[in-house]
Amino acid sequence: MKAISYARYGGPEVLELTELPEPRVGPDSVLVKVRAAAVNPVDWKCREGYLDQVLAPVFPVVPGWDVSGVVVRPGAAVPEFAAGDEVIGYVREDFLSRGTFAEYVAAPVRALARKPRNLSFEEAAGLPLAGLTAYQVLHKVLRVKRDETVLVHAAAGGVGSIAVQLAVHLGARVLGTASERNHDFVRSLGGEPVAYGDGLAERLRGLAPAGVDAAFDSVGGDALKASAAALASEGRLASIADPTVVEYSGSYWFVRPDPQDLGRLSELAEQGVVSVHVSETFPLERAADAHRLNQEGRTRGKIVVTVDG
Repeated sequence: MKAISYARYGGPEVLELTELPEPRVGPDSVLVKVRAAAVNPVDWKCREGYLDQVLAPVFPVVPGWDVSGVVVRPGAAVPEFAAGDEVIGYVREDFLSRGTFAEYVAAPVRALARKPRNLSFEEAAGLPLAGLTAYQVLHKVLRVKRDETVLVHAAAGGVGSIAVQLAVHLGARVLGTASERNHDFVRSLGGEPVAYGDGLAERLRGLAPAGVDAAFDSVGGDALKASAAALASEGRLASIADPTVVEYSGSYWFVRPDPQDLGRLSELAEQGVVSVHVSETFPLERAADAHRLNQEGRTRGKIVVTVDG
């Protein structure tokens, strides 16, 4: 099969279009014909070796954790799916090697759910990692409730844009930080845009004088400090970007595959609660360009790599 892989850590230039053996399917896995794979910041961080102490590489590494595609063959112990089923997945293992930037991926059944019927393969590929991150933080960490005020950082990005929609669906008022050019986009999601930069904590206090009830940080650093300063007296704080959140009595969260959570996200997408904005698509052979664009950190929604059907 054709696949993008890298044989050593480095910049986007280490990504190569290669021929690799079709992956074997274990009893608890599903062979998926990949139609699209989304790019996430964790992909280039893995590629550059930043997660080496967390995820050991088995070179050559095929990058990518997000996928949408069609089941080719389920494993012997997988009654949940049949050949021809359209699925989405957050295909993460405990090591780096068998990713989704390829014509086929052998995905653990615990990583999969049925694809939302109303989303294209490109849109659906952008849902798993970003959607699971947003869903798990809002529901399991911050436990957002109706009529609360919620702060979402990077509200126009992949995780942030879904978090805004989910929080609005929960009945919360949502303040979302974003660059000026993305303010209308944040409003279209149901959020109230707030400009980045100096004086952020004061602007947040002006919008929510009693403080925000919950803050979702995906940036770290100064944004995390501003979040802590803007909290209500009993406010909750979570970060997916900065482990020092614990110094502010907050929680650090690393998303995990969960078929029930992913299935719920698929249902919410079919109900029109959650949409995925795809800003740009690249063919598989241009995966390095997709990585470069994602690494710039200014993407609205998701960047997606497509594989020929």
